[in-house]
Amino acid sequence: MKSETPNNVLEKMAAFFNTPLDRIMRERLTEDPKEHVLRLFRDVFANVPAYQKFLQANAVLTGSVDTFEGFAQLPLTDKANYMREFALPERCKGGSLINCDRLAVSSGSTGTPTFWPRAMVDELDVALRFEQVFRQSFHAHELKTLAVVCFPLGNWVGGVFTASCCWHLAQKGYPLTVATPGNKPEEIIRVVREMSPYFDQTVLLGYPPFVKDVVNTGQTQGLDWGKLSVKFVFAGEVFSEEWRDLLLQQVGSSSPCQDSASLYGTADGGVLGNETPLSIAIRRFLSNNPAVARELFGESRLPTLVQYDPISRFFELVDGLTLAVTADNGVPLIRYHIADRGGIKDHGDMLAFLKDHGLSTIDAYGVDPENFRLPFVWVFGRADFTVSFYGANIYPENVMVGLEQPGLTNWVTGKFVMEVRESEDGSQFLHVVVELLPTITASVQKLSAISHSIRTQMLRLNSEFANYVPASRQTPQIELRPFADPAYFPADVKHRYTRKS
Repeated sequence: MKSETPNNVLEKMAAFFNTPLDRIMRERLTEDPKEHVLRLFRDVFANVPAYQKFLQANAVLTGSVDTFEGFAQLPLTDKANYMREFALPERCKGGSLINCDRLAVSSGSTGTPTFWPRAMVDELDVALRFEQVFRQSFHAHELKTLAVVCFPLGNWVGGVFTASCCWHLAQKGYPLTVATPGNKPEEIIRVVREMSPYFDQTVLLGYPPFVKDVVNTGQTQGLDWGKLSVKFVFAGEVFSEEWRDLLLQQVGSSSPCQDSASLYGTADGGVLGNETPLSIAIRRFLSNNPAVARELFGESRLPTLVQYDPISRFFELVDGLTLAVTADNGVPLIRYHIADRGGIKDHGDMLAFLKDHGLSTIDAYGVDPENFRLPFVWVFGRADFTVSFYGANIYPENVMVGLEQPGLTNWVTGKFVMEVRESEDGSQFLHVVVELLPTITASVQKLSAISHSIRTQMLRLNSEFANYVPASRQTPQIELRPFADPAYFPADVKHRYTRKS
């Protein structure tokens, strides 16, 4: 039988279902996150065989780790030195999988897919992130809500995990009904067309480019999104504020800070943080002030900016560049180096920085800066999605903004593939293949307008591009491809924005 007794499971479930979100967060904000991670460390050392062996192999005397300063000197764990070094059961509490009643698998984008076990009670903490979004942004505690899960279903972590967390909210008392068509556009549209009229609002949860494809397809089929009070929950990709505006305009929304939210999640750690109305308002200010954004983030691109609960997921910055996280889970994580490039900033420090740089108030965004004084974490898109051109790093985020300008959005989906090519004389040029919307055909006029827009926005946003790339090479070569072109934009495949020559 399982060591996690039914009474313990029921106690954890009852605490989640019977305690309002505001009370949970208020109580957590009074706790000391550093003391919390020390307690978690001691529990993991006592109960997880793999972590005991890992520390022994690194000659760590755990008796000396009784302060946070000592904790911060512990060796980092990662996929190579921990996840692949020890058998999966050894990485679980008690050295057994028996308490984990579900499995997910990572996408394998960096190598061999990895299995991540968890228990249902592990989902409850992640469900709080969904509750933050559904309650604070969408007011789903007051409105009958249809949640349509558009992530792929199956062993991949996104779809089933998302559906399960939404079911937990429904069981908590939210007037929420969950549909699970997965990443099947026709089935999503059928669900929305037939079921949305029975609800006050409809929430689409999915991978950003895919959700946009669904909205575009629905429009071509005569679906009036504007009548359905549509909201969005995204995960898996960085997008621009221009892209957010465009999508929300397509469904008739004029409240970007309240009608959408992006989650920062990983297969190993679950949801690590979520956009809030405050973080979106800050990001929109930074989008319009690229010099301030560069000073804050250190790069010429706009990352995903979320707030996080340090009692649930504790972040550290490694060498000032990448992130490590400590979290309880089916496989507990202690100083786990997720290696995402990003940064962290305390709530008060963030607001002080912004005030010093011109954002004296955010009243115009309609948000409350004091609602849950949670710290911020930001994460950039994958580094291997960049290309190097005359020594300048060209980020997909820069090109995205160029495609999301007025006049172009009636032609293109927003998907593209960029690469650096060589001409016959050996000189380099930036080549961008752009996907057209259904029924749209290529023309010289479109090629010229798209090329000019991408160049203009990259000069505005990317100081390396503006200073490193010769003026004669700053205009990209554009190739237009039809919607769902199999060579560059195959359906039902996670899109890659770069191609290495």
